[in-house]
Amino acid sequence: MTLTRLIPAPPAGFDLDDADDDTLESLYTPPQARWLRLNLVASVNGNAAGSDGTSNGLSNRTDRRILGAIRRLSDVVLVGASSVRREGYFLPKSAPLAIVTGTGDFRGHRIPADVGPGRIIVLCPASAEDMVRSSLGDRPVAIVQLPGPRLQASAIVDALRRLGHERIVCEGGPMLASQLVDADVVDELCLSTSPIVNGVDVPVLPGLDGSRPLRLNQLLVDSESVLYARWAVRSAP
Repeated sequence: MTLTRLIPAPPAGFDLDDADDDTLESLYTPPQARWLRLNLVASVNGNAAGSDGTSNGLSNRTDRRILGAIRRLSDVVLVGASSVRREGYFLPKSAPLAIVTGTGDFRGHRIPADVGPGRIIVLCPASAEDMVRSSLGDRPVAIVQLPGPRLQASAIVDALRRLGHERIVCEGGPMLASQLVDADVVDELCLSTSPIVNGVDVPVLPGLDGSRPLRLNQLLVDSESVLYARWAVRSAP
């Protein structure tokens, strides 16, 4: 599959099947050591799920390779528990998975029983800790207690950085992503746009408080007409 860079000019393209990981990573390397990016996929009309009710229905092989590159460039992958329940959420290979939950309910997860220590971080209020341990069994989970019951986006980010995770990628769900934007802690939005419109009512960034200016730093397109944009948020480099 061909992947072509449209912005910045001049256009540059390459065969994704022949490209190594370093090539993709060079397109997504953060400009500074401390960086928080959202990595999301949406339909053309702004829905974050396909007909199957998950983001898998919007993704393709190129999107998954870019996902892998962004994960390798990150210290931690951040998701909401709703994504773990809805999509199963396989454990990232190259970074620990940090999960935000207010209840500790992880029904539907696919976290392997033999996961190694330090691979899963759960951020939750004290009231949810017993449910976390019940849901995840004897997996070696690092639990970080935060004030609740509704966790604040800035507190989540601060907690991860106290653990040494400077480069954070949040992969959703939509509510968590919106909370991070509203808290003004996001540097970049990496948005894959699938060339479909659908009636699945799952907005990719629901309920935002006001509007924020973005700057398009990079735009790629693949041979299946999927667009891959890097939008700088606020005054990010």
